[in-house]
Amino acid sequence: MSHPARAAEFVADAPRAHWHDQALWLVREKRDRASRSVPDWEDLRSEAAAIKRDALSRLGDLLEEFERNAVARGAEVHWARDAAEHNRIVLALLERRGARRVVKSKSMLTEECGLNPFLERHGIEVVDTDLGERIVQLRSEPPSHFVLPAIHLKREEVGELFHRELGSAAGASDPTYLTGVARAHLRQKFLAAEAGVTGVNFAIAETGGIVVCTNEGNADLGTSLPPLHVACMGIEKVIPRLEDLGVFTRLLARSATGQAITAYTSHFHGPRPGGELHIVLVDNGRSRLLADPEHGRSLTCIRCAACLNTCPVFRRSGGHSYGVTVAGPIGSILAPARDAAAHRSLPFACSLCGSCTDVCPVRIDLHHQLLAWRGELGRRGLLPRWKRMSVRALTALLSRPQAYAAASRLLLTLGRGLPRAWRARLAAPWTRSHELPDLPRRTFRDLHASRERERERAR
Repeated sequence: MSHPARAAEFVADAPRAHWHDQALWLVREKRDRASRSVPDWEDLRSEAAAIKRDALSRLGDLLEEFERNAVARGAEVHWARDAAEHNRIVLALLERRGARRVVKSKSMLTEECGLNPFLERHGIEVVDTDLGERIVQLRSEPPSHFVLPAIHLKREEVGELFHRELGSAAGASDPTYLTGVARAHLRQKFLAAEAGVTGVNFAIAETGGIVVCTNEGNADLGTSLPPLHVACMGIEKVIPRLEDLGVFTRLLARSATGQAITAYTSHFHGPRPGGELHIVLVDNGRSRLLADPEHGRSLTCIRCAACLNTCPVFRRSGGHSYGVTVAGPIGSILAPARDAAAHRSLPFACSLCGSCTDVCPVRIDLHHQLLAWRGELGRRGLLPRWKRMSVRALTALLSRPQAYAAASRLLLTLGRGLPRAWRARLAAPWTRSHELPDLPRRTFRDLHASRERERERAR
């Protein structure tokens, strides 16, 4: 199903769509206030972009340096070409330890690889311990947002879910009460866990350490209680030096939720005493994307989701409408790079307003890349025939000024002779969600020519 079809299902529930829009815009406003509180914010963005570009330009060398230093600190490093190999590696590590109960902190990479259902098919219980992730897991649905996984749900829905699945009081919807229910439920899972799986926000080549950022402390519990810690990371998460980390920690939380810093910024340099630390480095198409001169820089993304929170399309269509793990503007670049035919509608889920580019903490030119993907999809023959033909017709018209001027006057003349309802029907489907503007009395060209004549007479 395409993005427009899934989005139509979401906006059919108008109250939910409006609430979702407003909730995410509040997060965007918090981001703006937080960024204004940092005098060197724009310099930080530029420095972060430069660090990530440098890291990607010598990615292979930095990954090997990271592996050497991580192994020297007692960790084991594994390399996975794709999602299937990643899943097999994690399963083998769990089976080697005899681990059948796993607690997992938020990790978009494991969502991307489909780790949960894979492990469950092999008889392993996997419990997501981030509150939002646990909510959507209990609902048997993917996260709709990679920082706020359950942002599409209201607290009353969560209350009904917890009553059904966790035995909370019927009709309860108080967030404090529901959080307490979740805490008691998850604490049992932490105590019974035999392994903990985390994602990785940053990997430091210089030290061989990894950094995990959370607001709930669930990654810390999930790695300090069980003897086995498996950290899964995309290869683009590596940064060169420890001193670089401060640039990103100042940007990440402010861009994501408007906080000064995440509540927990946990550093792992080797396993805990008596435990094991395994780090799985995953490619899964990243090397191929890195080789793309147009879109390779999208790998600098630090998954703050600022582009989702500001995007007028994402806010109004919901994350599930994208049909991918990483949704929104950045997902609309990454998904076609993995499978252009399956995700050809996503680059068109964009108004090209540029707001995503304006807020990106690492200065990814998101709307330019989305526009470039539209052209690429056309060159690959992946656009509908009617769209290709209409673009060719418009190209021919717009490249001939006299023809364009004549067509503009003709359309104005014909349009004024039609009732407004007829004009709206001709402009559908755009008018299903937009108000059709009034037709002007004169074209811009006519208005400009008239003013030029007035200037000439005034001289």
